[in-house]
Parts: sequence; structure tokens; C-alpha cells
Amino acid sequence: MTGYGRAIGETDGYSITVEIKSVNHRFFEFSARVPRAYGFLEEKLKGFAQQRIARGKVDCYVQIDCEDTPDGVVSVNYALAEGYYSATKELCERYGLRMGEDASVLTAYPDVFVVHKAPADEERIWNAVKSVAEQAVDSFLRMRAAEGERLSADIRSRAAAIAEHVSFIEARSPETVRLYNEKLTARVRELLQDASVDEQRLLTETAIFADKIAVAEETVRLRSHLSQLDSFLEAGEAIGRKLDFLVQEMNREANTIGSKASDIEIARRVIDIKAEIEKIREQIQNIE
Repeated sequence: MTGYGRAIGETDGYSITVEIKSVNHRFFEFSARVPRAYGFLEEKLKGFAQQRIARGKVDCYVQIDCEDTPDGVVSVNYALAEGYYSATKELCERYGLRMGEDASVLTAYPDVFVVHKAPADEERIWNAVKSVAEQAVDSFLRMRAAEGERLSADIRSRAAAIAEHVSFIEARSPETVRLYNEKLTARVRELLQDASVDEQRLLTETAIFADKIAVAEETVRLRSHLSQLDSFLEAGEAIGRKLDFLVQEMNREANTIGSKASDIEIARRVIDIKAEIEKIREQIQNIE
């Protein structure tokens, strides 16, 4: 399911921005882009996101700016400064120059001052980032929940359409048996003309036909699947994979009904049912 969330926070000396977005994916896939100095955050963010997001290709972007937190410690390379000083003094003596005593003479040389990166307090930084990430995920989930409501409404409308087609098939199926009996009787009388017709044999043939095209079991199971679909949509949990399986079973029942159908009207309804099931299948790829 697609979603987007963004949060900005200032905490513990850091200005932090966290953005989270996702696109449809059958499983959970996570990638994070963080400043190079904070690479240790990637696995922490993945574990944090996976606790609240079950499916989707999730991308997370983190920006961290230090405000009043020192980035490093400055030290003096005394050996190098001594070398610069001796060389400068020697140069002045050789060419009769006046030796300056200003400290800026030495500080102008490269590498006299050395900046050592202060070791990162990983736990402190993670706690700061986590507090902002929680806000971003909350925003992200609110957006996905709103989209989920729209998807749920669409799936329910398609399930209702399937139920209507099933009702038609259930009502039409006995009628096809009656029509078959009438056609069979008329055909036999036409062939036998004045000869007597074996009514018992006609009833037997009609019963065999009725058993062959009976779809009561399939329609009952299909209605059960529709009821379960509604229950899943009511559940406040991740249901995407359950719906994947349920739709496969619905399609299986529709195929069986289609293979038994000897009536063109029923066959048309089966095509409509399969079309609705396929649309539901497409939609549930967007559901967590």
C-alpha cells in the first residue's frame, strides 16, 4: 500500500528530519538513506519500521544537523609546528629577514591544527532519531489507513456484485434442469413418434444431468468466502496475505461453476464473477 509520512524535530542538540514512503509490494522490503556518519541507524530504523509496517517497499530518508553538539575535538600537532617554526627561523636567518613572533605565523601552516571527530554516542542519537521517526510513521500510517478505507469500500462493492451473480446462478440452476427435461422429452417423443415413452428413463437421465451440473456446493462455499472476506475487512490487523489466499479459493469455486455450466446465462455470470474477483485481487495487493 502506498503511503507517506514526514516529521521534523529538534531534540538533544540535533535537528532531525525523517521521511517515510512506500509503494506496493507483496512482502516487507526496507531501505534507508542516512548521513554517512550515522550508518548504524539503518538496522535500527528497519527493526523499528517492521514492528508497525507489515508489507510494502518502504524507503526512509533521514537528515541530521548538529546544533550545539560539538562535531570534533581540535588538537595541536606540536611536532609539525616545531618543524615549521625551525624552518621559518632558518629561512629568516639565511636571507636576513625579521622573524615574526605572532602565533598566526604558525597557524597559517596546514595540519598544525588537527580535528579529531568526536565519537558518536549511538544510543543518544538513536533515541533522538526514534522520537522523530515515531511521528513520521504515525503520519504515514494515517495516510495508509485513509487509503485502506477507500480500498475496503471498493472491495465490498465488488463482493456485493459477486453475491448478486451467485444468487442468479442459484435461482437459474434448477431452471436449467427443468428446461433440459422438457427438451429431452420433446426430442424423445419426436424420435419415437407414436411409440410409448419410458418416463422413468427420462427421469433417470434428467437426474444424471442435474447431478452433473449441480453447483450448490460451490455456491455455498463461494458465499462462505464472501462472508470471510467481509470479516477480514473488519479486522484491525494485517490481512493482505490472508486475502491473497481467500481470493485464490474464490477463483477456484468460480472455475468449477464455469466448468459445470451448461447454460449460457450462467456462463455469462461466471465470467462476471471472475472479472470481479480479478479486480479484488488487484486491489488487495495494496492492502497490508
